[in-house]
Amino acid sequence: MDFGLMGCNVGPFAERAAAIELAQAAEAAGFESIWTFEHVVVPGGYESPYPYSGDGKMPGGGANAITDPLTWLAFIGAVTDRIKLGTGILILPEHNPVLLAKEAATVDRLTDGRLLLGIGVGWLKEEFEALGVPWERRTARTEEYMAAMRPLWNEEEPTFDGEFVSYVRARCSPQPARPGGVPIIVGGHSEAAARRAGRLGDGYFPVAGPDQVADLVGIVRQSAEEAGRDPDAIEITSMGPGPGHPLVERYAAAGVTRLVCPLPTYDPAKIRTKLDELGAAIA
Repeated sequence: MDFGLMGCNVGPFAERAAAIELAQAAEAAGFESIWTFEHVVVPGGYESPYPYSGDGKMPGGGANAITDPLTWLAFIGAVTDRIKLGTGILILPEHNPVLLAKEAATVDRLTDGRLLLGIGVGWLKEEFEALGVPWERRTARTEEYMAAMRPLWNEEEPTFDGEFVSYVRARCSPQPARPGGVPIIVGGHSEAAARRAGRLGDGYFPVAGPDQVADLVGIVRQSAEEAGRDPDAIEITSMGPGPGHPLVERYAAAGVTRLVCPLPTYDPAKIRTKLDELGAAIA
């Protein structure tokens, strides 16, 4: 089992010195990956329900600083050597996919192929409105954007003609460091997200308990087989406990190969010590 850390680009770790301390401590402690949140804006008084809390509100009320994920990961990539760099998640329908393909390829190239592009459809309607992005049909746009980015990463002069995206003989260089492009990891704990991962994703990232994850992984595998894809090629990540926790074995039995755990502290002065303690349990 590989272990990652979630929510690394927020609060005090949005600042330069603390971000460097966190990333270098995580790499030294043996963590495989480091993951970011994304919100361009969090409108005050939003009514959209946050799907990962009982009261429907983000932790901290949305008041914490949240850096741009790709910019933060590019910065972190320059001060680390091995740790993988994940977006968990990037809200894909809020982005221009051609521009995003360029940005992601650049980060991947400059970090020797360490970027993991976790994506989702988004939940905060008020944010879409602030950006002037249609809330309606965001799922259809998400799937087409995934399809539109891959030719830019893999072909010399690709052409794409879709409902939302069109380009003709569009050179996009440099391309990602890895053949096949940047892995796209589909986030979400719904059956629709699991099916999307099976049909289109390089990976799947639900946030759920091990029993629910096992059910969702079954949907991923079935969807992949129905699409003529190899289900074993789809990497499964989940949010869960840190190394050494008894639930780790249950997540592994559910098909998870990477567990991403919350930061043990948001105090930059204590982060290295806390990560060293957690890292001591990584096999």
